Amino acid sequence: MKGNRVYLTLKNGKVFEGYAFGAIGETVGELVFTTGMTGYIETLTDPSYYGQIVTQTFPLIGNYGMIPKDSESKRSWVSAYVVREWCEAPSNFRCEGDLDAYLKAQNIIGVYGVDTRELTKIVREAGVMNAAITREPLTDFSALESYKVRGAVEAVTCDTVTVDGDENAEYTVVVYDFGAKRNIERELVKRGCRTIVVPANTTAEQVLSYHPDGVMLTNGPGDPAENVGIIEEIGKFAGRLPVFGICLGHQLFALAMGAKTGKMKYGHRGANQPVKDLKTGRVYISSQNHGYEVLSDTLPAHARLSFVNANDNTCEGVDYDEINAFTVQFHPEACGGPLDCGFLFDRFIDNMNKEKDHAEKK
Repeated sequence: MKGNRVYLTLKNGKVFEGYAFGAIGETVGELVFTTGMTGYIETLTDPSYYGQIVTQTFPLIGNYGMIPKDSESKRSWVSAYVVREWCEAPSNFRCEGDLDAYLKAQNIIGVYGVDTRELTKIVREAGVMNAAITREPLTDFSALESYKVRGAVEAVTCDTVTVDGDENAEYTVVVYDFGAKRNIERELVKRGCRTIVVPANTTAEQVLSYHPDGVMLTNGPGDPAENVGIIEEIGKFAGRLPVFGICLGHQLFALAMGAKTGKMKYGHRGANQPVKDLKTGRVYISSQNHGYEVLSDTLPAHARLSFVNANDNTCEGVDYDEINAFTVQFHPEACGGPLDCGFLFDRFIDNMNKEKDHAEKK
């Protein structure tokens, strides 16, 4: 049985008619698409999608239901969710509910019955744009035209410090929560790290007071250049201990080192992005979710471009060998996959080891 009719209106004036599921309501957001064939639970709970209306390019979503243990954060952050078809009768031995019920519980507006292929082609040609979901045809375009994702990191970061892992673990890592996916912390803990997850407004002085062996700069939403205070604090501890940055963390570290970032036409979102290791020539398939990039030609002299996107040659990784730091634009902790680049966590462990050995020899 079809739901109530709703209207998805793009800033360029194009209107798609669909049907409502999930929460009932109206919203405005930045329309993006993601190409993942699986992992919709991780997509819905990834804080990097804050303020965005997410379109799934894969035609059937919800077939394995909702599995709370696969969530990447405590809630869903999308402004709305657009699919071609949602599965009303999911089947999986781990399933604990269906997509419709989840969206209702999270107060997330869902739209189905939309030609998501046409919608994706529009975004690919014209670029990311604002969109509105309404129960009646849109007549007032003012909110649609003025909308912008602002204060994103502040909205999604944690409120308090949390600790995970063995108290006597060999390594202590401060994890900056800019909108962190849980699997980043899981990957560190399973490699013998004790993690201290801190809010995004934590100062460099506070970070160093934990006497960590390294710092993880996580993913997160929004325009990286907006986070002026965070960038300043990163610059204060850079070079004093090993750093590993992922996604937004990669961009923030680059900004702290004097590079610049820019908004992409439609970004990279999905689990099939090829990245090339410039040192070995090997290409890895990666999971990504970002709308901004580090501009390669603005990197400082002591930075070395390490990975590029094989599709568009944009910056996918930077090594800062002189200060024991490296960052990547993609997600080596990707869940559900691909896991081609999990070795980067091992590299971070090696960097912390080298720093320890160097300190002991002094």
